[in-house]
Amino acid sequence: MNTPVLVTGLPRSGTSWAGKMLAAGGGLVYVNEPLNPQHPPGRCPGVLRAEVAHRFQYICDDNAAAWLPAFRDTVALRYHWLAELRANHSPYDLARLARYGTAFAYGRLTGRRALLDDPFAVFSAGWFARRLGCAVIALLRDPVSFAASWRRLGWTFDVRDLLDQPLLVRDHPGVLDLRPLVGSPDVLARTAGLWRTARSVLAATPGILVVSYESLARDPVTGFRRLYAHAGLPWTPSAERRIVRACTTPSGRSAAFAWSGLSRTAFRPMDSRQALTSAARGLTPQEAIRVRALTA
Repeated sequence: MNTPVLVTGLPRSGTSWAGKMLAAGGGLVYVNEPLNPQHPPGRCPGVLRAEVAHRFQYICDDNAAAWLPAFRDTVALRYHWLAELRANHSPYDLARLARYGTAFAYGRLTGRRALLDDPFAVFSAGWFARRLGCAVIALLRDPVSFAASWRRLGWTFDVRDLLDQPLLVRDHPGVLDLRPLVGSPDVLARTAGLWRTARSVLAATPGILVVSYESLARDPVTGFRRLYAHAGLPWTPSAERRIVRACTTPSGRSAAFAWSGLSRTAFRPMDSRQALTSAARGLTPQEAIRVRALTA
């Protein structure tokens, strides 16, 4: 079976962590955020030969003319060397080209499958499952933890990223509930609105597995065994050992993986259960209550 895998969910919902743990079994080639509109990691035509126009790009059958052939190449691990060289040629870009080009070629030769870790595909998860045959895993984080994480990083969200996509509004009219927040200085309300909209879209999307980030963090071995089964991956003693080490490593201690940094992934080995204890750090109790009300 050569089924590609998509791990999605909003940014800061654990997609990089889940993707790296799935890749720990050795049967996948990890591809980091091809739909990210920022470079890096996005806008790399070697990986995805299509132009990303929006943050949280919505893809459906009505606009798939460019996306379908591009993603078919990506999940088939066909790397476009010349296109990448023409677009990006800084020292970092060349190192990334060598890494991805080699990984794609080796993956094809050894029969590995593509794993797309892409939070920006969250609203298009159904298309990936239906048209590309992806085994889709979507992580949903507790809204207070999600909002606190965005607050700590100083991240914000412009609701026009969604409202300016007519096909998304047509297929998911609940997006229109965000209109009162256009131009609003209320960052917390906009962040909560994004979470609420993503939850609604994922709940209405057939053919995908929606997983609680918190349940996965509390019991990673049981949780990842389930994800391996959903993705059609063999659960091996080696994969279990690597996952246990990566999910029980205190911050700053020796890691189960030696990351090169070229993927720009947000994940670092951690004690996943301990991480839950400080998940709401950065929000006041009153703000946490408000997030609960806004996302109820």
